[in-house]
Amino acid sequence: MSRRHRKAALIPVSAAVACVTALAGVPAFADDGGDASKLSAQQLADDAKKELLDAKSLHVLLRNTSTGPADAQSPAVLDLVLDQDGNCAGSLKMGTGGAYGGTVELVKRGDELWMKPDTTFWKSQVEGGAGELAAQLLKGRYVRGNANDGLLKSLGDTCDLNAFQAQVNGGPSSAPPEKLTKGKQTKVNGTDVVPVRGRNDGSDVVLFITAKDPHRLVRATQKDGALNTTMTLTDYNRPVPTATPSKDDSVDVSRLQNLSPKATPPQAAAPDRGVW
Repeated sequence: MSRRHRKAALIPVSAAVACVTALAGVPAFADDGGDASKLSAQQLADDAKKELLDAKSLHVLLRNTSTGPADAQSPAVLDLVLDQDGNCAGSLKMGTGGAYGGTVELVKRGDELWMKPDTTFWKSQVEGGAGELAAQLLKGRYVRGNANDGLLKSLGDTCDLNAFQAQVNGGPSSAPPEKLTKGKQTKVNGTDVVPVRGRNDGSDVVLFITAKDPHRLVRATQKDGALNTTMTLTDYNRPVPTATPSKDDSVDVSRLQNLSPKATPPQAAAPDRGVW
């Protein structure tokens, strides 16, 4: 599958931090903790940012329900457990604005990555007949290879918690959000949280931060016209599962390198000629 004929897996890490940009411009200095009722909105945001930057691992669930032009190549759901060593496990569901681009399961350990797209993913992400041909030949198995390989790299980059945290940190050039305000205590998945509201780059952002110390960000929402995203953050510092797909359930990525978009997929009833 030549590079000029594929579009697959162009999934930026920035998609996973869209909701938390309001933290980029705030300091990363934690307050002395304690009851959230005694802390200002800014102090809660400071605490939440430091906790997020200190996390060694994290479970990120991003839901993009934005309306607008159909786009089968943008993630609608990103569900990943990832850590600072580049390990991850989870899945992505592609397609926004009413489009459906399929799903792909991901497992990454060190520099090795496994991905298992469904047939719709292959057809929508890869040009011409190569996508359907890949789906037929793989028969539901994982594609295995080095995470730095051209075909797998963008998916591998999605597993980078350090990149996630770097964008949250923002750097010295990041503008601080407009004034943050604290709302009334509520619950997110049974956890007592305090909503902190603000605006960043024209978007309305709400950060739901745990009421008890340590004050951690557990949910963030971002709305701006057609844009509507929600991110849920859980399992701070819980290790990424270590299980990886078996050799029998995976195929080396090199087998896909030369698939042509002009290829004609075989009929479903055609015999397996031992391509692999």
